[in-house]
Amino acid sequence: MRQAVLLGNPETKRAVFMKQAAEKTGLRLIFLDWRNWRELMPDAELFLKIDPPLWDSSSLEELESLVEEYKEKLTRLSYLEKKGSVVFLNHPLVIKALLDKRKCKDTLRRAGIPVTESLGSVSNIEQLTEIMDACRMYQVFIKPVNGSGAAGVAAFRMQPKTGKMALYTCAADRDGRLVNTRRLRRFSEQREIRYLLEKLLKLDCIVERWYAKETYQNMSYDLRAVLQDGKLDYLLARLSGGPITNLHLNNHPLALEELNLPVPVQEEVMNICKRAMACYPGLQSAGIDILLEKDRRRPRIIEMNAQGDLIYQDIYDKNMIYCHQTEMMSRWLSEPLVTNMAELEKIEYE
Repeated sequence: MRQAVLLGNPETKRAVFMKQAAEKTGLRLIFLDWRNWRELMPDAELFLKIDPPLWDSSSLEELESLVEEYKEKLTRLSYLEKKGSVVFLNHPLVIKALLDKRKCKDTLRRAGIPVTESLGSVSNIEQLTEIMDACRMYQVFIKPVNGSGAAGVAAFRMQPKTGKMALYTCAADRDGRLVNTRRLRRFSEQREIRYLLEKLLKLDCIVERWYAKETYQNMSYDLRAVLQDGKLDYLLARLSGGPITNLHLNNHPLALEELNLPVPVQEEVMNICKRAMACYPGLQSAGIDILLEKDRRRPRIIEMNAQGDLIYQDIYDKNMIYCHQTEMMSRWLSEPLVTNMAELEKIEYE
């Protein structure tokens, strides 16, 4: 007997709206709380969707250890497949691979997919400013390798002649600890900027070029695409008056139709998204963030998320993304399910 299972967190929007989608499409969906994940020792064939765990801590200094613990759970979940009893919406080793922004970008770059340019590894602010001077690149993004949802992300700008600096980030110091406040602030006082950057750069971070993005009504924007089962399920713009566009920071969603993007631009966005998905066998659903360079409108992938399927504009409307997942589960539950392990093993997840 085959069963569909959601491993997640009760009463979250992810769980609530996935259950609603299952009811709408007639799928019998079993829910398993992350607190009981070790109980997943199936005696039946399961189709498993894995939602991200919830963390109580807002400390950015604990982020790496929390993500490493999650990666270990994903590795242990992947062993269930070797017993021939579980298949996955997104394979846990693929989820694990996409948690590492640096390795994900390297994988896409080697495949010839346009991504945001990296400045390499940086461990302190002196090294950062030296590299920026050498590259003549005076505005950059700094991101924890393992972060998500703008946690620890900073946009840093400096003027080489005057030495003036500006920093935009949700990170803040609380009694000597670096925490995620979920509120974007702009810092202009150099001493404060240096202090925050020193603490942030002690984490494992990537540094990338800060591109001028396309604008709409004097606001910059990037795109969030959700691809599932080889198809584009959702695409919207995220507008912001500042450099960080995550919607939970009180930024503004906009339907793609409002942008009036030329068809060739839309086709190129779809092309690079599909090529990115193809780099990861075992990935059936992903959220992909794409920027369009200002004026040229050349698309570049900012990052990929194997658990980037929660779009509020969708769940409060047609709930199309989760309905599609339940349809995929229903179809897969009635068909032979085979994972190409030889392809999976090529993925850099260690």
